[in-house]
Amino acid sequence: MTITKESIIRQIVDKTDYNRYESKQFMEILLDIIFKKLSAGEDVLISGFGKFKVLKKNARLGRNPHTMEEIKLQARRVVTFKASENLKRKTNFPEEYLRQAAIRDAIILNAQNTKRP
Repeated sequence: MTITKESIIRQIVDKTDYNRYESKQFMEILLDIIFKKLSAGEDVLISGFGKFKVLKKNARLGRNPHTMEEIKLQARRVVTFKASENLKRKTNFPEEYLRQAAIRDAIILNAQNTKRP
């Protein structure tokens, strides 16, 4: 199942003291920062998650697979993603990660419930 921006916003609301509007603003600001850096040709490294990298592709000849006609492909930039070792580990051993996440969530929930006014 694909996670959507809206479901991420809902999870931020559920796990923090931020309301829906603040969570949506946070998400939009975060994505805007990433978009701007990538558009400027800069890489984006998110420690523990991975690295978005902008690569330049030179112009080249390609082939239409349906007609076998040669076509000229223009130079372009593409965004690639390389997962961090941490993300790879969490993906390959999800039980361990989910157990740690449940403990972390319980600690956060306990801290929220014991806040002083």
